[in-house]
Amino acid sequence: MELLKEFLHFVLNLDESLPDFIREHGPWIYGLLFLIIFCETGLVVTPFLPGDSLLFAVGAVAANDAFAGTLRLEIVMPLMIVAGILGDAVNYAIGRRLGPAVFSKDTGRFLRKDYLIKAQQFYDKHGGKAIVLARFVPIVRTFAPFVAGIGRMKYSSFAYFNIIGAIVWVVSLTLAGYFLGTIPIIKNNFEATIILIIVASLLPIVFEWWKARKEGAAAANAAKDAEPAA
Repeated sequence: MELLKEFLHFVLNLDESLPDFIREHGPWIYGLLFLIIFCETGLVVTPFLPGDSLLFAVGAVAANDAFAGTLRLEIVMPLMIVAGILGDAVNYAIGRRLGPAVFSKDTGRFLRKDYLIKAQQFYDKHGGKAIVLARFVPIVRTFAPFVAGIGRMKYSSFAYFNIIGAIVWVVSLTLAGYFLGTIPIIKNNFEATIILIIVASLLPIVFEWWKARKEGAAAANAAKDAEPAA
């Protein structure tokens, strides 16, 4: 229980807990960050781990002169990119392996073969875009590669967008923290800043949903207009 409390404190107070961890454990911070990013992206049972907020906090701490020699961007960013790529790859492999077993029978309300077929069709059409956008959406980021594996998305396509998504995700948020995290108004309102980042990350998904709904409505109207008069 005490360990759980310490972990929750670490997650909820990254702007304070990261510097404390570095002071106490030094270079072990690299291993910790790799493990968190890998688990958050690679295991469907750990979507609660920090992602966006962790990357932003890492950038902000790296910009602090007190940690310049201990937390170096040229080391930590490639390390977290590799963790994100490997995490999604493992998640995809798990989904691909479990998919046939999970959907082998038409049992249950959600575990149905037609859902698997719909997932496969979705990733055939939007796969790359979905994998990249999911990187910026908490919870969705953890489940997207798992569903892609279940849906049998072509691995070469998945791997390409997995790498692109990991690079863009890690670099953009870490550098945002590096250049913006030391600004007093942001530093003093770290939690609010993280919430804004999460909201901003949801906007592309909202736009895609609105666009798809608009296109669907247009297609339905076109089909209705094409119907012969009775």
